[in-house]
Amino acid sequence: MSTRHFLNTQDWTRPELDALLAQAARFTRERIGRDLAGKSIALLFFNASMRTRTSFELGAFQLGGHAIVLAPGKDAWPIEFGTGTVMVGEEEEHVAEVARVLSRYVDLIGVRAFPKFQDWSLDRKDRVLNAFAKYADVPVINMETITHPCQELAHVMALKEHLGDLKNRKYVLTWTYHPRPLNTAVANSALMIATRYGMDVTLLCPTPEYILDPRYMDFARRNVAENGGSLKISHDIDEAYRGADVVYAKSWGAIPYFGRWSGEKPIRDRYRDFIVDERKMALTNHGLFSHCLPLRRNVKATDAVMDSKACIAVDEAENRLHVQKAIMAALVKGAAQ
Repeated sequence: MSTRHFLNTQDWTRPELDALLAQAARFTRERIGRDLAGKSIALLFFNASMRTRTSFELGAFQLGGHAIVLAPGKDAWPIEFGTGTVMVGEEEEHVAEVARVLSRYVDLIGVRAFPKFQDWSLDRKDRVLNAFAKYADVPVINMETITHPCQELAHVMALKEHLGDLKNRKYVLTWTYHPRPLNTAVANSALMIATRYGMDVTLLCPTPEYILDPRYMDFARRNVAENGGSLKISHDIDEAYRGADVVYAKSWGAIPYFGRWSGEKPIRDRYRDFIVDERKMALTNHGLFSHCLPLRRNVKATDAVMDSKACIAVDEAENRLHVQKAIMAALVKGAAQ
């Protein structure tokens, strides 16, 4: 039997995702368990983290397991990911050995590795995550690379907690201004999970240049065909917000300008009005607001929105703990069968 990884929610069936969410809900009621008793997970952070590190490390502990946190290039040797590379640079060891050795030590491996932001045609290959999945003999979990599947489950769990059935609820995924271009991971993931659960999704962005990578747009269209709901693209703020049940905000860089951000800056600077504020939220159907966090207040969303009863961003963040426990428990159980 091949090793089952958690790299992308699209690799898991809808019933499998529902089962993870049901288990996560049980963990909200019974936080301490033995699902990972005697088990361990190596958490490799190539990028900074607060919620991801805390929730994974604490989640493993609450289920009787042990987490080992590593930052390659800082407290662990820098790693080479190329194939056939003559390793005369700063990298001291190859991912082939790293993944195999860790697989002899631990039962799970988590990887957080953002794009290099130089060439999207290379970054979209997600080579760090996929290399670990290729060489590891234990399940690998995506802790955010060019998608963020753990955030997806925490997000949809929070939506279900507040709205119940999500089918045909109007969902707005809105781009927001940020002083610098950011990873598209959360936007890609929000688009996939909202369409996976049959919502009527509007991708709101300033110009066609901010439409997401075709891979994730195609996933979303396939999800609509399989689960109902709808998908549309809008550049009209008021039209998109009107009647929305959910507004999910995220900033991301325009793919055509990937790696040459100076060319994008004049464009993004024109659209500071995409901030989520009280006027826009008043157009919704008493809509919920959320964000993956961290969020720059009064840049992405106003204080009034963040402090309103409509904001469920903290609920979503809490759910990271529960869904990740469910993921770890499911992967360990599957590996033992």
